[in-house]
Amino acid sequence: MPSSRIELGSEAHEKHREAGEILAQVREETADRVEVGASHLEVAEYAEDRIRELGGEPAFPVNVSIDEEAAHATPSAGDDSTFGEELINIDIGVHVDGWLADTATTIDLAGHDELTEAPAEALEAAIDLVEPGAETGELGRAIEETIDGYGFNPVVNLSGHGLGHWDQHTEPSIPNRAVSQGVTLEAGDVIAIEPFATDGSGKVTEGSDEEIFALEHDGSVRDRGAREALEQITEEFRTLPFAARWLDSSRPGMALRRLKTQGLIHGYPVLKEDDDTLVSQKEHTLIVTEDGCEVTTRT
Repeated sequence: MPSSRIELGSEAHEKHREAGEILAQVREETADRVEVGASHLEVAEYAEDRIRELGGEPAFPVNVSIDEEAAHATPSAGDDSTFGEELINIDIGVHVDGWLADTATTIDLAGHDELTEAPAEALEAAIDLVEPGAETGELGRAIEETIDGYGFNPVVNLSGHGLGHWDQHTEPSIPNRAVSQGVTLEAGDVIAIEPFATDGSGKVTEGSDEEIFALEHDGSVRDRGAREALEQITEEFRTLPFAARWLDSSRPGMALRRLKTQGLIHGYPVLKEDDDTLVSQKEHTLIVTEDGCEVTTRT
């Protein structure tokens, strides 16, 4: 049984639902705070703190992606960046005892209505197809055709994914374009569908910035600062992604470099389209039911 599949009506099902309910509320509250002049760091920390207030934990650092950025951008500690007249993607995750929900939305402060609408409509087109027996390649076809209809390109090297226990990215992959060999969905599958639309080439590449990391495997470290950071990572975040700014270390950058050099953690470079292009995103988490699906992150 794939790690993203649960038993309907189980405790895991209820915890996925609880995570989704928290996340839907936090997404809407956070989006309302994104305006010209607002602080990236304050918005991200508001969302992360609000998740904890409502009884969940962040499943990963809040992603704040601007214009050509598509994923893995999060503010650093002390970041003084503010929003301008830009296209902003906010991607947020919640877990309840390791059971996950994942959602994203684009806030348009620059007048790009159609680019913002394209992934939202593509997401709804894919959701309409979700039921036991549905092929993930057909979901990708619906996403691609909808975004193409707006005159934009889907980002083809990013995809939706399954959500496992303490595992943010599991099978099945949900492509953002038609593929001939997909996976057949079954009742109990927990998936995140996340179309990306762009006026660029439709492929993202890795940038040089890296503020998000995750545990690769546990191990021994001689350096005290790195050892203390590793203890916090394994106890608090386990295998889920975390931000450098979340570490209690007085010198987190050095601790992370040591852990990365030893292969104990890996980083997530910011994923970007070409300069002077734009990327928009919309994402919901779904549980496949016996006769369709349940969208856990819908308000």
